[in-house]
Amino acid sequence: MATITNRPPSADGRRSTAMYVGLALTALAALAPLLDIATVDTLSGHVRDAYPDWGPDDVAADRNAIAIYLVGTGVLGTLLWLLTIRGITAGRRWARAVTTTAFAAGMSVALMNLGLGGEKYDVIVPYAYGMTTLLPCVAGLVVLVSVWRHRPAPRA
Repeated sequence: MATITNRPPSADGRRSTAMYVGLALTALAALAPLLDIATVDTLSGHVRDAYPDWGPDDVAADRNAIAIYLVGTGVLGTLLWLLTIRGITAGRRWARAVTTTAFAAGMSVALMNLGLGGEKYDVIVPYAYGMTTLLPCVAGLVVLVSVWRHRPAPRA
């Protein structure tokens, strides 16, 4: 027996795709600083550019602080995506509120990453990482608009 919904099928497909793209982008943003430290270590270069007088221990400590912050916010973002996906796919009443809150939190963090400066830093988080944290927000906006534009199908 077919379920009748009041939304076009393409809206569900776009929302589903956007949710999983956002989840993947957020997980990649969480892993990016770790991969960077293990390979080219641009975070250390970013710290050295701001503080050329610092020794290797101070540079490593500041680099680690930035990396821990980026990984931590990425993990929290990933958990919010999983909660959002679960709520939306299960048709839970709280899904809209969680989606809206998660989007607001993600945008706030991404904008802060792009604009927050420090003592000698232009921005504390390098621009490449700031943009990396902004990308999942594009997917989040698609999901947010979709959730608010379309009413959930009535439960049988």
